[in-house]
Amino acid sequence: MAVIQLSPFSKKVIETILKIPKGKVATYKQIAELAGKPQGARGVSWILHSCSTTYKLPWHRVLNSQGRISFEVESRNYREQKKKLEKEGVEFSADGKLDLLKFQWSKRPAKSKSQASKPKMFS
Repeated sequence: MAVIQLSPFSKKVIETILKIPKGKVATYKQIAELAGKPQGARGVSWILHSCSTTYKLPWHRVLNSQGRISFEVESRNYREQKKKLEKEGVEFSADGKLDLLKFQWSKRPAKSKSQASKPKMFS
């Protein structure tokens, strides 16, 4: 098997996804922000697609920003992801959405020094 050279962003994405606890989910955007690239949600998707098996990533814990599984509804991958999440205690509404307020991992990126020192009225 060829060794894949990972970028610093890819390494950070993998490290972050591995930290998502059972019974919680994160969004692609949230993972990208935690990895230092707020606009990198598509990159997170690509990393999940290409690295989940090699790095044993809990890929099923990453959803879109609407709290929905991104696979086509009722596809094999959709059913597999939903089943894995339900096994961990995650609940879905009848329309296939989950409550991000209840199930989203609370990890957020640290504010930069410039953000932290900025008065609220300028945020």
